Amino acid sequence: MLLPSPSATPFTFWYLALLLVTTILQRAVGESVSAKLLAGASTDAHNLWHRPIASLISSALWIDDGGWLVYVLIFALAVAPLERRIGAGWTFAVFASGHVLATLATELPVMIALQHGWLPAADARWLDIGVSYGFFATAGALVPILGKRARVAAVLLIELLIVVIYLTDEPGSLLSIVTVAGHAIAAHIGMLGWLPWLRRRGLVGTLRFRPPHRAAAEDGVRPDAPLAGSAAR
Repeated sequence: MLLPSPSATPFTFWYLALLLVTTILQRAVGESVSAKLLAGASTDAHNLWHRPIASLISSALWIDDGGWLVYVLIFALAVAPLERRIGAGWTFAVFASGHVLATLATELPVMIALQHGWLPAADARWLDIGVSYGFFATAGALVPILGKRARVAAVLLIELLIVVIYLTDEPGSLLSIVTVAGHAIAAHIGMLGWLPWLRRRGLVGTLRFRPPHRAAAEDGVRPDAPLAGSAAR
């Protein structure tokens, strides 16, 4: 089944459910209160300096209030397939590694620059929320599991998405550079950082998409054989 479910992919399903709750909450409380909630949850330099753990956790609980259905689609295509292969706990670990490490890798240099006066104080409070770093890490970790042909296409698609993010987010600005760097780091954490673990588990190149007739033949089942517990018609 393509869509996430609480039994087959609990991490993906319940995380999407949590994001739906926070999305509804944003609309319910109004723009001004919503802006304060997001500012408090942001992993900007100010929040990371004063409450690093809380901001790293809370920033992954919010998305743009109009984008929940989009995340259902992309989680179904990347996060859920990975969870079916490695389990909920490890999928959470991959997701969290991308979210936390990519955030720190991009925001710590900003914090250092602010301390030395190389950046204006306003750059300490830009809004930085969302789950895209975690998503790119899980998408990256899914790449080695794919067959060779699908693997090349997936890498190209991920790199293309990173370029699109840069081009559609004020290209040349510091915020855009930091954002695209974070996405690139997260994706390569998944593709390369988790590769040795995936190899030890024997998961590299194990996910192949086969037509139903071919899959049935390879599994030793006649394509036209009736299913167990069903009546032949």
